[in-house]
Amino acid sequence: MSTYRVAQATAPGGALQPAEREVPRPGPGHVRIAVEACGVCHSDALFVNAALPGISFPVVPGHEIAGHVEELGEGVQDRGWRIGDRVTVGWFGGSCGYCKPCRQGDFIVCRTLKVPGWTYDGGFAEKVIAPADALARIPDELSASDAGPMACAGVTTYNGLRRSSARPGDLVAVLGLGGLGHLGVQYAVAMGFETVGIARGSEKAGFAEQLGAHHYIDSTTGTPVAEALQSLGGAKVVLATAGNSEAISSTVDGLAPRGELVVIGADASPMAITPAQLLMTATVVRGHPSGTAQDVEDTMAFSALHGIRPMTETVPLDHAEEAYQKMLAGKARFRMVLTTG
Repeated sequence: MSTYRVAQATAPGGALQPAEREVPRPGPGHVRIAVEACGVCHSDALFVNAALPGISFPVVPGHEIAGHVEELGEGVQDRGWRIGDRVTVGWFGGSCGYCKPCRQGDFIVCRTLKVPGWTYDGGFAEKVIAPADALARIPDELSASDAGPMACAGVTTYNGLRRSSARPGDLVAVLGLGGLGHLGVQYAVAMGFETVGIARGSEKAGFAEQLGAHHYIDSTTGTPVAEALQSLGGAKVVLATAGNSEAISSTVDGLAPRGELVVIGADASPMAITPAQLLMTATVVRGHPSGTAQDVEDTMAFSALHGIRPMTETVPLDHAEEAYQKMLAGKARFRMVLTTG
């Protein structure tokens, strides 16, 4: 019997422990991926802690998967996939194809969206079975450890900006310079926006400049973030990558008329925004989910073209619990990535 390694939690909130599984065969419309790298995302905690409905244990997290196609299920070859193709699978792990959003072509908000680590075993493993519609081709310029985070962190920030109302030359602010924000600043600069980085502490000013930001706002100086943004003319868009409702709310009054707050940082606490703040300036507040497999391909192509890469720290799969805890403690070098090599 042929087996492969996984890192799994056997109970809600439990540690990630090594285990072995029998190698499965992909069913119709699916492929088996030989995983080379998988990013560790803060959203993985939702699965490990059973914070979402329908989670059953043991759980194998991981939705920033990069590797190559190892075996094809029935019908997949007809869709253009071949053994050896380099692919990623991200938060978008497949859609039903028949609910109303899917029929409207809005697959990322599928009513029964498949997410690796939630609806099927994720990428903290040597192998993954995934639906063919979840696959995104990796360009030659990107390594597996770079491509994995692009399938979630990358596509979320890239899509959040390109689907916003901002146009080249507009003032765009990125709140937070962590795992999402350090990519958001790079994308904003490459898209031609006058880019503002917002974070806590004067020591991050140099990092924001290194990423290409034209301005830096230290949210700890005592000057309100909104006031600092208005001194620059007001932001057309704020991309809120920090998972902190108070910090997100503090940016709203820094938007220009008809400005847009795009929220991609998750926090369970309510945001303190009043109708009065929105009405007089016609402000827009919206949440933005990840992106489809095609969006991931677009993200990777744009990243390859402009030399944009995630800042990562790679750790062997056997040390998944160590990497996961480092991410939870905020001690990760922006993106922890598990490798199987």
